[in-house]
Amino acid sequence: MKKLFALLIVALMIMSAFAAFAEEIQLTDQEMTIELWDIATEDPKKTIEESAVKAFMADYPNIHVNITHIANDTYKQQLVIAMANDSCPNAYIHWTGGPMNEYYQSGFCDPIDDLFEKYNKTDYLASALAMCSANDGKLIALPYGGLSAAVVYYNKSIFEANGIEIPTTIAELEAACDKLLAAGNTPFSCANGSKWTGSLYYMYLVARYGGAEAVAKAYDPNLEGAFTDEPFVKAAAKIQEWVQKGYFPAGVNSIEADHGADRQLIYTEECAMLVQLSSTAGSMKNDMGDWYTENIGAFKFPIDEESAAAGIDQTIAVGSAVGNAFSFNTKGDEEMRKALFVLLDKYYAADAYTLPLVQQVGKVASINGMQQYIEDPVVMVSWDTFADASNVQLFYDQYLPASVAEVHKNTMSDLFGLTATPEEICQKLQDAYQTYLAEK
Repeated sequence: MKKLFALLIVALMIMSAFAAFAEEIQLTDQEMTIELWDIATEDPKKTIEESAVKAFMADYPNIHVNITHIANDTYKQQLVIAMANDSCPNAYIHWTGGPMNEYYQSGFCDPIDDLFEKYNKTDYLASALAMCSANDGKLIALPYGGLSAAVVYYNKSIFEANGIEIPTTIAELEAACDKLLAAGNTPFSCANGSKWTGSLYYMYLVARYGGAEAVAKAYDPNLEGAFTDEPFVKAAAKIQEWVQKGYFPAGVNSIEADHGADRQLIYTEECAMLVQLSSTAGSMKNDMGDWYTENIGAFKFPIDEESAAAGIDQTIAVGSAVGNAFSFNTKGDEEMRKALFVLLDKYYAADAYTLPLVQQVGKVASINGMQQYIEDPVVMVSWDTFADASNVQLFYDQYLPASVAEVHKNTMSDLFGLTATPEEICQKLQDAYQTYLAEK
């Protein structure tokens, strides 16, 4: 598997190297309507994405693109329902991983290797293209939306007022949290009504306690590992310890992320820190402007000294080299497949889209050279998180098969709500994965 992945990376690098010599693609002059789904429900990303589509339609007035923006928390469910009803949109975003391969196996992802090899003009990161490839090596999506690293955002004013330095170890992080509690601040904000948000904390702790090997062994049925292994149970126990100490806001399971409730708790200084995605920097900047520049900093998730001493790699990043990916579902319509390729490769990858993505949203497109445009030091932490990482752990709700990912998210409610023990939480995930393997 590793050899296949390495060969795929080399092949994709070669394909990107010839991007400048790609042929021009000719699109149909016949009327065409394309249905496109994404999750850009808020500005600035909503306006930025719509501008890319408007520029495309201005150049190809015979092709109309209907965009449907769907809230993140319900998006996957609505997409699966659409596929089940055979009403899947012609283009749709997803997060790669296990679900992407399921969409492909079910016939809802068009392979686009031929178009890429012949017409691609964008120097995408090889790692991003690899994540957009199916298990059989076929390229079935194009990256967009930027690198997505989970980092720790913090209120600099609160840290300074309490004499807190940026923590580099989990022990230092806990000491900082105890100081914050004593000063009347809740250490962490978290909108775990959305479930995947609490998973960010959990995944980082698993990575620190078990490295990349813990998840790899649990996922591969040919290896002796399980989601009930020590790193998973230890991470769950640590989260519940933090909940019991008051490190998270009251009612954490009823706070929703889609409307920025977690970052609002940072603005009001009720909470001092927030583990969230790269795009949160742009959302904060859009919400608060100058306040963001003066008050918000970011740092990498701290290491666990005991695990480091045991030789466990502490540089694992939680995130994705593909913030989102677009796949095509054209049911054999070759003209539409070509039109969608142009829309994504020429318009979504254009400077007019990618530069505002960095400057306003805080996300760096998965394109070589984009880091030179990063001016915000908070956004640079996201880039450095990837640059310094030996491995990137894809978000569990994207990495795991869809049915298993749903169970994982539900266990995050149990985890933060203290309604199940760490062992029970891990066993639920293991049972779901075993059921999935048995039904394959």
